Amino acid sequence: MNKPNDAALQEPVFAQVGVALPHESAALHVSGRAPYTDDLPELAGTLHAALGLSPLAHGVVKAIRLDTLRALPGVVDVFSAAAIPGANDCGPLVHDDPILAGEAGATLRWLGQPVFVVVARTRDAARHAAARARDVIVAEPLPPVLDPLQAHAAGQYVVPAMHLTRGEARRAIASAPHRLTTRFAVGGQEQFYLEGQIAYAAPTEGGGMKVWCSTQHPSEMQTVVAHALQRPAHAVQVECRRMGGGFGGKESQSALFACVAAVAAHRLQRPVKLRLDRDDDFMITGRRHGFHFEIEVGHDDEGRVLGVEVDMVSNAGHSADLSAPVMTRALCHFDNAYWLPHVAMHGYSAKTNTQSNTAFRGFGGPQGAIAIEHVMDLLARRLGRDALDVRRLNFYGGPERSTTPYGQPVDDKLLQPLLQQLEASSDYRARRAAIARFNASSPVLKKGLALTPVKFGISFNVVHLNQAGALVHIYTDGSVLVNHGGTEMGQGLNTKVAQVVAHELGIAFESVRVTATDTQKVANTSATAASTGSDLNGKAAQDAAQQLRQRLAAVAAAAWGGDAVAVVFAHGQVRLGEHSMPFAELVNQAYLARVQLWSDGFYATPGLSWDRNTMQGRPFYYFAYGAAVSEVIVDTLTGENRLLRADLLHDAGRSLNPALDIGQVEGAFIQGMGWLTMEELVWHPQTGALLTHAPSTYKIPTANDAPALFHTRLFDADNAVDSIHRSKAVGEPPLLLAFSVFFAIRDAVGTVAAPGVDVPLDAPATPEAILRAVQAVQAVQAIHDRPA
Repeated sequence: MNKPNDAALQEPVFAQVGVALPHESAALHVSGRAPYTDDLPELAGTLHAALGLSPLAHGVVKAIRLDTLRALPGVVDVFSAAAIPGANDCGPLVHDDPILAGEAGATLRWLGQPVFVVVARTRDAARHAAARARDVIVAEPLPPVLDPLQAHAAGQYVVPAMHLTRGEARRAIASAPHRLTTRFAVGGQEQFYLEGQIAYAAPTEGGGMKVWCSTQHPSEMQTVVAHALQRPAHAVQVECRRMGGGFGGKESQSALFACVAAVAAHRLQRPVKLRLDRDDDFMITGRRHGFHFEIEVGHDDEGRVLGVEVDMVSNAGHSADLSAPVMTRALCHFDNAYWLPHVAMHGYSAKTNTQSNTAFRGFGGPQGAIAIEHVMDLLARRLGRDALDVRRLNFYGGPERSTTPYGQPVDDKLLQPLLQQLEASSDYRARRAAIARFNASSPVLKKGLALTPVKFGISFNVVHLNQAGALVHIYTDGSVLVNHGGTEMGQGLNTKVAQVVAHELGIAFESVRVTATDTQKVANTSATAASTGSDLNGKAAQDAAQQLRQRLAAVAAAAWGGDAVAVVFAHGQVRLGEHSMPFAELVNQAYLARVQLWSDGFYATPGLSWDRNTMQGRPFYYFAYGAAVSEVIVDTLTGENRLLRADLLHDAGRSLNPALDIGQVEGAFIQGMGWLTMEELVWHPQTGALLTHAPSTYKIPTANDAPALFHTRLFDADNAVDSIHRSKAVGEPPLLLAFSVFFAIRDAVGTVAAPGVDVPLDAPATPEAILRAVQAVQAVQAIHDRPA
């Protein structure tokens, strides 16, 4: 009989990562006991602020008659830009974004721009006074520019144009066997976080200010508030325990509200809360950038892209905000999964008299990538080939086809096996044939099918932002407290960080508690954005926990004899050879031996480089991959449509928490589907008023829009680089899986005509847009059907 080896006699492997644990606040969420900023107990003497908004999209201020408001019931103070002690600016990169519009002679930039602040004893009193803005603001109207293409034609941009090129695109296009030109557009998208923008400021001793703020970037809020108050950063403390959603909308744009609350609190030396109404949130804040594309492509007989040139025009709104890095990421994701041998990309961030657009999940990547997917779909349609075959023909692969236009190698070989697995598991080919049979016998209802891939770069394009810090404290009872620079917005960041620390120390997840993000604990943090939250903060917390583990291991080795490296931490026990003791007991021994039981950790992503002048470098630590198959049905008489089935396969590396990651994948997919099929932003063509500023007119997906057949799986492959436990980011990349829904709709619309007819469908593919596309395709077919 074989003798069992030592490994077989050991207890089960201890792991607190790679397991499907519930969100650390799940019980609080479902019971309504998770406190958000507005739920915090109000301090004695708390006042409430509201914003008076510009009634014009463009104009010049002649006067602001605030005296008429000061006598209103409940009003305590009214002020405009002149009352701000320091800089009247909250722009994150370019200082072109005033907190308040300004005094007489200032320019009004968009309808909804904050012009003055009312502070009152109650929120209702403040809002009623602020609602009189039309009577208070005297301004001379000017013609607004609302169309980004109009701004582009006039050379009106918030930042200089960007250009990213490789090879000789014009020559490649001109010499290609076939050429096509096309235009395409995708709309913007409202973040629609469930918790709106809110800030609560209270003066502290020595001229300090504490701000509780729903923000993805506490350190930036600290900086802009300090500038507005003309105080050093150490005088301002910003805290955020959790947000009710962010999606990028609270990365830079929470700054205006933090500044207003802080200035009001400073003026009155009383706590002041500013919580926006949903309509005002829509009217004041920006959202995902809408993009317009003009594309020229040269290709061969089979559909290989030989050369491509694209002009991208984004609607930046009235100021720069984050439009420059959004455009950079759009340019860097135009290739998506495809080798483009000769390419010329030109990015223009158009300045319009609308809200200043900002970060949104994907940060320009979805807009850039969907443009090349539009090209692949168009090529397949014109060549009469299955779009999947054309896509596969153009994939990265091989030594001569493995470098992005910005010079970063695509080293991993995940996309082909991932796609093959999904193609098989979704029965793509059989369903394609079945749908063709259905459509042949169904004159009104048409089905469509699409399989689309994703390659998404992970890291901030700005290299220095790829850093994070964390603090880990071990108390003498063995419980652990963690603080890090990331923010929790429902995505489960705190859960994953707690898992990482528990795993390193060999203790149960329940023994670790993560506290509110606080600028007085971890300083100079980056935004929780670019899908880097777990990568950066998980690594920083792991660093701190490893230092503590090493100190504790040294204590154990000194007590028992042996090598500290051989000490094992698992299942709440510490072992070395035949010796063992509970983790808490070892902690007590370390305390008595005067060993430091807290540590700070730090992490900076290695190997990154980026030259924004040449648009070349290695901006991403790694790529995340995915693919999706969507099947839809379209009513060609009304444009109504439904997603029948979705098969998602996403690359999360060695997942830290499969339950959280699958939730992120599915949520991102549905949010992306909303962007591409129903969420339409409409401005009044003359006044510039946003007409879709509430749930009554702006429609987001609901549970009823999820497909009845929803198959989501994580691809089984470790990250090739040294990420946190070889995991990969899942915040943004899965949103691009929703491309499959849009192109499935286009596939269905295309069946009302003979193969080869283009489908003029932009996003969002609302029922109205689909019906217009159906009628356009039918009109082309009617021309083809006429007798010669």
